[in-house]
Amino acid sequence: SMASPALLMRVVASAYSVAEKAATIVRNVMSAGDLGQDEKAGPNDLQTKADRLVQMSICASLARKFPKVTIIGEEELPTDDVTEDLIEDGHCEEILKKPCPAQYTGIKEEELVIWVDPLDGTKEYTEGLLDHVTVLIGIAYGGKAIAGVINQPYYNYEAGANAVLGRTIWGVLGMGAFGFQLTEAPAGKHIVVTTRSHSSALVNECIAALNPDHVIRVGGAGNKIIQLIEGKASAYVFASPGCKKWDTCAPEAILHAVGGKITDIRGNSFQYNKEVKHMNSAGVLATLRNYDYYASRIPNTVKESLVP
Repeated sequence: SMASPALLMRVVASAYSVAEKAATIVRNVMSAGDLGQDEKAGPNDLQTKADRLVQMSICASLARKFPKVTIIGEEELPTDDVTEDLIEDGHCEEILKKPCPAQYTGIKEEELVIWVDPLDGTKEYTEGLLDHVTVLIGIAYGGKAIAGVINQPYYNYEAGANAVLGRTIWGVLGMGAFGFQLTEAPAGKHIVVTTRSHSSALVNECIAALNPDHVIRVGGAGNKIIQLIEGKASAYVFASPGCKKWDTCAPEAILHAVGGKITDIRGNSFQYNKEVKHMNSAGVLATLRNYDYYASRIPNTVKESLVP
């Protein structure tokens, strides 16, 4: 008989279904018309009812199935009992059928850390820029991002009333990434994607030094990585400390699974073990291809301004 699927594949298969449930919650909160938003630390740091409900749903659903896994979410939430209607216990059969990469077959539950951003691009969500919004579930082992799920609840939202809303992208290192069409940015064009709402003199100085043909300003780290893997941008550059581990874990796993690279502005890789500090204080530099070209053009003044 078939051996039961490796733990990692079970976690990813569950995270896929949990992310689809999360997308439904996001859409329901929006269509009900009351976002219930509060400012956590000012007008650019919002939390909505969707952030809270989605995080409870994701964390409780995964913790119930994988009780020894460490799960770290963006929102500080009470650990009260979560209502059953928020629990998703399904999984994606297609993912379970795929063989686990050999280097991950022996992983135990207590060795995994899951980083959850329930609603990446909250500010954009509150402003109706719905395609910027993603749900991020990143899976780390040995301090490295090894698997991830990115759900876009409003993918296709401008395609008309009969369009199927939303999609789920997922990937595992050593296996690849699925749910989208991998596309490279136009050769010889330098298209930089960067922050929309967290700009600064340093952010702009860094971008200017790259002499880009075009700059795209959008919300959400998940959304920016999607711009890279779908060929809409050639580099994601953010010379600022605003980004956190739950913003980068899932996108990093997907980008690395298709041969891309993400580091901080100084070229250091991100660590995802459970003891690590949550802030990516030295910014983000990511590309699908040609990482060295962009890394070599980051000014030393910018690097020196950002302390890891």
